[in-house]
Amino acid sequence: MKANPSTTCFDVFEQCALAVQAGDLIESVSAKDKEFHFQNWFQKRIEKLGIHYEGSGRNTYPDFCLVEYTEGYEIKGLAWPGRERDYDSNSQVPTGFHNGRQIFYVFGRYPADLSTYQDQGNGRKQYPVVDLVICHGDFLNADHEYVHKNRSVKGFGTYGDIMIRDRKMYVAPTPFALTQGTTGLMTLILPAAFQTDDRFQVVGQLTRIEADMLVVGYSFDLRTNALKAEKIPNSRKGTEHRFTAYRLKSQAGKPVSMLSGAEILETVREMEEE
Repeated sequence: MKANPSTTCFDVFEQCALAVQAGDLIESVSAKDKEFHFQNWFQKRIEKLGIHYEGSGRNTYPDFCLVEYTEGYEIKGLAWPGRERDYDSNSQVPTGFHNGRQIFYVFGRYPADLSTYQDQGNGRKQYPVVDLVICHGDFLNADHEYVHKNRSVKGFGTYGDIMIRDRKMYVAPTPFALTQGTTGLMTLILPAAFQTDDRFQVVGQLTRIEADMLVVGYSFDLRTNALKAEKIPNSRKGTEHRFTAYRLKSQAGKPVSMLSGAEILETVREMEEE
């Protein structure tokens, strides 16, 4: 492990990229839970590096909290082709920092149709990682102030004894939906201020621009089923957040770029229609 004193992400990405190149396969645990399969695959990569982490689970965020570093990794397995433009986050809005930890997101795509992959004789199948992006959470959302909480109201229903729980789900675009040049490859996307090393090549400079308006609340009318957002002007509108896309020097140097603003807005509209 060529340790970077400030972060594990370069070493973790290298292990993931080398594993894909070596043909290390995802192994299914059950037919219904493919995302957890990819989480197990990633776990083997950090264990090979000797990185210690707190136990992962379905209701923890992030999926892997490191011990020696104030960092965490959130894992997102995506079927391809399939729903790959966006993903659901049931417990936490995407962010680059959470509870004092720097957060990285690991997006791995695997074949949607597993019917052609041979059963290993124990009810399990093995299949490849098609492509992979590890990105700093700030690439998805640079707000570090918002704190996720579930709330409830009482008194609903004919007899006034039903509670309505406000359990938020966030739907965010994936890096595959925001960029060009990541399909079929392994890519690392980090804030431009990160220091890299001589194992890596730069394959893109990416910029995300803050929106004109911010959603600060919402209301739901139980009579009409209308959901209405409350927005305010963003005092930081137009602020640019710059990121760098990397690959190992042994990998393809295909350039990575952002989709245009219009293309990203079209992706958001398609997400709303799903």
